[in-house]
Amino acid sequence: MGLQLRARPGQHTDATAANEGGEDAGARGGDEGELAGLLAAAGRGDEPSWRRIVDLYARRVYALAKSRCGSHDTAEEIAQSVFVTVATKLGGGAGGGPGGGVGRETGGGSGGGAYFEQGKFESWLFRIAMNRVRDEMRRQKRHAQPMDPAGLRLVGGPADREGKSDDAMDELAALRRAMHRLTDADREVVELRHHAGLSFAQMVDLLEEPMGTLLARHHRALKKLRDFMGGELVARGS
Repeated sequence: MGLQLRARPGQHTDATAANEGGEDAGARGGDEGELAGLLAAAGRGDEPSWRRIVDLYARRVYALAKSRCGSHDTAEEIAQSVFVTVATKLGGGAGGGPGGGVGRETGGGSGGGAYFEQGKFESWLFRIAMNRVRDEMRRQKRHAQPMDPAGLRLVGGPADREGKSDDAMDELAALRRAMHRLTDADREVVELRHHAGLSFAQMVDLLEEPMGTLLARHHRALKKLRDFMGGELVARGS
């Protein structure tokens, strides 16, 4: 997945991030001290720092979007949009922000304000990503056409099929069908945990729900997935 992104308005940088699969190094975003330094430097226009931020997070943003949208091209477009927003807000934040508290934007929400790093960058980043995904899903619903669930086996780019056996592809298709049967709330908690790679503490910040609620929802969602997929295997073998 090639991301052509702007480090700051008027200053370009090319950063290449792998798509789903591949290495897991840096997938959790590094330590907080390193991240704070990267964000400060990127906000001043430092290209290597911006590349490092993209390397750390692009795969996870892409995977989250791909899980929900099913399309490589759409997921890449969403990832592009997310990181353009991040670059713009980091650039606007050069010069410092208020101390203490948690990471926040000025100007409110996903609007035009700058981002000031105060310790919760990942929650902020994936809030932007989830908003982009939700916008795309609403757009798709407005233009939806009936689709045979069996067709989900064919959804995805070449990376989904490369090197995979027919059995592996069948299992992947069964998982996708099972995910589509979950409620939006259950699916969201699975995607944030297993595709975006967020901790439950970060999910509490992002979704603004109690830890116990999210833990219970996650447990329930995984059980539903196992039951849905187990039912398919029984039906296929009968």
